[in-house]
Amino acid sequence: MSLSPPSSLPHPGLAVGCMRLGSWGAALNTADLRAFVDGCLELGLTLFDHADIYGHYSTEADFGRMLQEHPALRGQLLLMTKCGIRMPSPNRPAYRSKSYDCSRDHILFCVEQSLRNFHTEYLDVLLLHRPDLLLDPQEVAEAFTTLKQQGKVRAFGVSNFRPSQVQMLRSVYPDLAFHQVEISPLQPAAFLDGTLDQCLENGLRPMAWSPLAGGKLMEDPRLQPLWPELAERYSASPESLAYAWLLVHPARIVPVTGTIRLDRIREAASALHIPLSREDWYRIWSAVQGEVA
Repeated sequence: MSLSPPSSLPHPGLAVGCMRLGSWGAALNTADLRAFVDGCLELGLTLFDHADIYGHYSTEADFGRMLQEHPALRGQLLLMTKCGIRMPSPNRPAYRSKSYDCSRDHILFCVEQSLRNFHTEYLDVLLLHRPDLLLDPQEVAEAFTTLKQQGKVRAFGVSNFRPSQVQMLRSVYPDLAFHQVEISPLQPAAFLDGTLDQCLENGLRPMAWSPLAGGKLMEDPRLQPLWPELAERYSASPESLAYAWLLVHPARIVPVTGTIRLDRIREAASALHIPLSREDWYRIWSAVQGEVA
């Protein structure tokens, strides 16, 4: 069985999380965004992970203005964004309360909006951001098929779905390529609830958001005794080792960085070259979860 997803996209190694680039974080201007993107590309990181709601529906457009000023960049990077959350915001006054919408019409609307925001003719990846309890898989399949045929989206996936929800959607749209969920030694559910098993079985590429557990991983007292020893053995920082821990899994997890600091992204990228042993992988697991029976 091939582990390659149904899409033709190259394996990105890591994805660059963009949630904090805009008003939810650093509020980078166009010049700073260009410098940030250039720094990531120099490290070989090409996949940039967005969502329509980031920055109260403004971060896509911030990024898009940078791409509009430097159009040659579009061919050097992969754009991924997410949709499906209707979040009350000054930029969406019609949304009166938070809800979820994976209807055909809403997906098509969101993609058109994202294309305008990014000043591009296509998205490389579109994910459904959160499960919609009213999701009709036939409607989603219709939307994905339409967008694929129109050349507006190259590959599709989901985010934060349960395995049963993924299987339900795959029953009518088998070409799902990605599943993004929270994964770290402190958030191990994907290893235990069938998520990663399903990715291996069906060629889905798993993506791990919050791979450092929001910084808690480095501070966890159960792991602190391990980090110095492992850092010396692999000549790597604890942060790099935490990313390397995810990369060991045969489903080829793609960690999503959550920082705007290029030095920390460099630490993450160095994990691609750390040959973390199976034994040390289990030492990290056992320190937090206990030994596997």
